[in-house]
Amino acid sequence: MRHIPACAAIVLAATLSACAHAPQGATVPADYSPIAGEPAPPNARYYAECIGEAAASGRFRRASDGGGDELILFTCTGAPARAFWDALGPWSVAHDSAFAHAGRQYRSTARVVANMYGVDSCSVDASDADPRCVITFNAGDFLDGQ
Repeated sequence: MRHIPACAAIVLAATLSACAHAPQGATVPADYSPIAGEPAPPNARYYAECIGEAAASGRFRRASDGGGDELILFTCTGAPARAFWDALGPWSVAHDSAFAHAGRQYRSTARVVANMYGVDSCSVDASDADPRCVITFNAGDFLDGQ
């Protein structure tokens, strides 16, 4: 058996380790073209009006899942929240996304599977008053500015 000098063995191991973790296939250069959009569907107005009202009222806060997802939670009330709540009625029935929690009735844009993290929802109190909607915005690492 032939002996490899210690330095050569370390270099060889490091080289093989780097190769084992290198991305597969050719790298593709980044495409910096702006994303092509199209006219927003009518339901987009509920989001826009809710976020606008929440921002104007200062009702937004940060949330983090601890795994790298940084969110801004926009909470709207009043007319934008009532309109969003009403529009979610048929959707929530069709998608089984209505539920009760802590004395409030909720309708969400997606069925809650494990928790409310990243789920947009609207709620009203037991008397069908005090509408509130929470819209989540995935902000990314820039949010914390470090």
